[in-house]
Amino acid sequence: MNLSNLIQTVLIYALPVLFAITIHEAAHGYVARYLGDNTAYVMGRVTLNPLKHIDPVGTILMPLMLYFATSGAFLFGYAKPVPVNFGHLRRPKRDMIWVALAGPASNFIQAIMWAIAFIVLVGMDVNERFFLDMCKAGVLVNLVMWAFNLFPLPPLDGGRILVGLLPHRQAYAVSRIEPWGFFIVLGLVLLGVVGTYWLRPLIAVGYGSIDFLLTPLTALFR
Repeated sequence: MNLSNLIQTVLIYALPVLFAITIHEAAHGYVARYLGDNTAYVMGRVTLNPLKHIDPVGTILMPLMLYFATSGAFLFGYAKPVPVNFGHLRRPKRDMIWVALAGPASNFIQAIMWAIAFIVLVGMDVNERFFLDMCKAGVLVNLVMWAFNLFPLPPLDGGRILVGLLPHRQAYAVSRIEPWGFFIVLGLVLLGVVGTYWLRPLIAVGYGSIDFLLTPLTALFR
């Protein structure tokens, strides 16, 4: 593996990944606080300081090991989950949906912002590949986080959204999966199920939606 290419890739992705993780986790805490739960705020997790959200194993060690093991073909990682006491929310079953949705929504908004930055840079004839590649990485990283976290299995955000939407009996049954949910999701990722049947279709929808939303801006710079 070419060391210089690895260093360049890390530098290109470092800022988008830090922003994606930090804002995603802070968004959960901010919405939870707004809806009545101060747990994350008291613990200092409603912050844009990335050090508060980085998990040494899940955010750094695991992605690096997988990158080397698969020659960059497969990456997987996670941040420290923001603590939320759903019992403190004003309307727990409804409000957990908004708290869970906040993270993926923040990633989709960031993907749009990186896409805007790319269009503006290209429109201003900026040819520096590093910045253009960083913008493209920002779109990709955030769309992957958006799509992956919406997978409907606890403890992922999509699973929490599903629990909030289901009737109480079915919601309780799904919520019982949570202690093993991470391992189930990891197994489905390794088997290619999540990538083939969830991530790729949803990311394609994400790219198409961003292209549509930014059509006026793209036309402006032509």
